Amino acid sequence: MTHAPITDWLPAGKRAAVCWSIDDVHPGTSAEHYDGGGDLGKGALGLVARLLERHPYLHVTLFTTADWREISPSPHPLLSKVPVLRDRLYLSRILPEGTRRIDRHPAFVAYLKCMPRTEIGLHGLHHIHRGPLLHVEFQDESVADHTAKLRKMLQIFDASGLRYVRGMCPPGWNAPPHLLTAMRDLELAFVASARDIRTPISAAAQTDMSGLKGASLIHPSRIAGSRLVHFASNFQATSPWERAKEIVEAGGLLAVKAHIIKDALGHVALDGIDPIYCNFLDMVFARLHAEYGDSLWWTTMGEIADRVRAARVDAA
Repeated sequence: MTHAPITDWLPAGKRAAVCWSIDDVHPGTSAEHYDGGGDLGKGALGLVARLLERHPYLHVTLFTTADWREISPSPHPLLSKVPVLRDRLYLSRILPEGTRRIDRHPAFVAYLKCMPRTEIGLHGLHHIHRGPLLHVEFQDESVADHTAKLRKMLQIFDASGLRYVRGMCPPGWNAPPHLLTAMRDLELAFVASARDIRTPISAAAQTDMSGLKGASLIHPSRIAGSRLVHFASNFQATSPWERAKEIVEAGGLLAVKAHIIKDALGHVALDGIDPIYCNFLDMVFARLHAEYGDSLWWTTMGEIADRVRAARVDAA
């Protein structure tokens, strides 16, 4: 499957763009501060909100799971060694279905609605799968199976009353062809299915790390045979400032990635939202704004996808 880079996606007068997206958002986010009616502002979402306050030009996309059921991202060490069985079971404890359905947590929904310059994107139905790849929700199922799961996901979002964009970052960045077909059939607008923080920056650089391979690293691209716009994440907590500067100088999209959970039962995310990462992002965003001013387009993946699809920009 080819991924054709898109040309002329920037508005007039803009040399590059900046997006910030955060995965794994759900009603259990910052569980130590959230009991279904607590103050979400004291947890990781509060750190995000404070960054938005400090940088009035900044936008964020919160990739949110409809009915989060994952407890631990790490498979049980013994179960994962049993042939056959390991492919048929959930290899970790999981939450009962419906426990963290977003439409059953009005305080969570209300908090997201009040966050300024915040776009809500899709991040799967349950964020779990049977077998060793516990957190990779979309795997080798049929188009019909993927479609049914996506329909249920969309139904829960609709029931929540939360405004969202029709774009998804699939858990684990895994977007097999059957999933992309299902997304196309349901008229989703974009997919964010690649993360590459290692490949050197150039206008022709292609993704070669997590998720889809061979897509443009710094430009939106088009999934062959569909109107789906693809985005790659190319910067995170472990990336040096110079990488951000190189992406901007190359006229690309600086797509900054984070995960809302820092420590999931001992699994520590290097790009998890905590005060240290937020301090780093505070510096990066401030320096970008100081050095490039109004020449940067501070935007979201949903806004870029809408612009590209509305303009019917030709593939390069």
